[in-house]
Amino acid sequence: MSTLLLITSSPTSIHAWHAFGLAQALKQKNESFRVFFYQDGVNVANALQWVPDDQRKLTSEWQKLEIRLPVCVSAALARGISDAENAQRHNLQQHNLADQFELVGLGELADAVQSADRLIQF
Repeated sequence: MSTLLLITSSPTSIHAWHAFGLAQALKQKNESFRVFFYQDGVNVANALQWVPDDQRKLTSEWQKLEIRLPVCVSAALARGISDAENAQRHNLQQHNLADQFELVGLGELADAVQSADRLIQF
C-alpha cells in the first residue's frame, strides 16, 4: 500500500511532528510512501529558520530520513523561501532552501495523489 503524506502544518505545529513520526515509522517498516510539503508546511524547508538549542529542528530531522523532500514552489516563494534558480529568476538577492529539499510544481502533487492508495494530511 502506497501512502502520501501531505504536510500543510507549520513546523512549529505538533501535527508537523506527527507527520515526521509517521514517515519515520513507514521508512523503518519499508512501506511505500511519499511526502509533499504545501501551504504552511513549506516553512520546514527554510534554512534560515532558527530553533533554540534545547529543541529538535524538524528540518534536520527530515534531512536525516534521506528521502525525497518535494516542496510546492508557489507556496514556498509566497513565504519567502527560494532556491538559487528561482532567486535568480525573480531577482531575489539570496536563496534559503534547506539542503535536500526541492521546489516542485503542483503537478507533482497531482501525480502523487493519483498514484497513492491513501492520503494523510497533517
